Amino acid sequence: MSSDKLIFRFEELGQEHNNLVGKKCANLGEMTRMGLPVPPGFAISIAMYRKFAERTGVAEEIYRYISSLGELKGQNITIFDELSHNIQGMIEGKEVPEDIRKMVGSYYEELCNKVAIPDVSVSVRSSGTESRPGMFETYLNVIGIKDVLGKIKKVWASAYTSRAIAFRVNKDIPVMADELGVAVSKMVNARSSGICFTVNPVTGDASKIIINANWGLGEGVVSGAESVDRFVVDKETLVILDIYIGKKAKQVIPQKRGADWDDVPLEKQSIPCLSNGEIVAVAKLAILLEERLGEPQDIEWAIDSDFTPPNNIFLLQTRPAKVSANKPGSVTDRMIDLIAKRFYRP
Repeated sequence: MSSDKLIFRFEELGQEHNNLVGKKCANLGEMTRMGLPVPPGFAISIAMYRKFAERTGVAEEIYRYISSLGELKGQNITIFDELSHNIQGMIEGKEVPEDIRKMVGSYYEELCNKVAIPDVSVSVRSSGTESRPGMFETYLNVIGIKDVLGKIKKVWASAYTSRAIAFRVNKDIPVMADELGVAVSKMVNARSSGICFTVNPVTGDASKIIINANWGLGEGVVSGAESVDRFVVDKETLVILDIYIGKKAKQVIPQKRGADWDDVPLEKQSIPCLSNGEIVAVAKLAILLEERLGEPQDIEWAIDSDFTPPNNIFLLQTRPAKVSANKPGSVTDRMIDLIAKRFYRP
């Protein structure tokens, strides 16, 4: 692989490229390489951010600004809010250099041609070398190269949310340490979406698959803001052991640009958002990922209304699953608490 290459198609990547493009992009590449259903897209390398930061002078500006503030550890949270506002403004205020615009534009045009959709709607997601769930930003339903470039800058700037800065300072990590790759992938026209664990993240039971789902886009599940459906599948037999139907009053759906919460039609609120066949199909993909990657997985997926079964399930992300160390309270309460912490954004 060329050392001066700055953007990569997912099919060019694998887990060994974590330090090049970040974990999310590397895992999307690995799943693509495995022949699993991943929306087409491309990864903007961490080196691309560095090139932008150096060419625009913003790296030096941020360094001088942080250096002028002295010791940050133990400071009131308001100082991190101020840092976040100022540094994000520095990054977002810079023009993207012409050669970078052309480079990103060529890959976006290639993606549009590949799916035969002019100005195809994409997601623009952060991809760091270390897992920091919920700490950086994701933008959905981004349309056109101008919007794509703007959202890429916002993802780069999200390395400096007040929460991210406070985390690094309190862990004695340099404030400028988190540099982000960016995943740009075709949006799934999601009828239903959710997350899937190949180990119970609360009890540690590895014999079952846990699926949480809602209508619409996956942010309606990962935010923890709404009651969702929950399905439990036996990992060995693929028998559905338990179905809990949440009262799904709200869902996240695409707007003209971006995405937002909307009401779920009354007739859909109390019925499962997955069929039994779809539950088993998601579980099968999860088991395959766990087997191929060698450890329990925490997976994001969506069902695309534009496709028919069994080709309508797409994998949006996978990462090693973590089991909660805290055991008090009911299993349901602990599950809700774990999911909320995993995706909390201030």
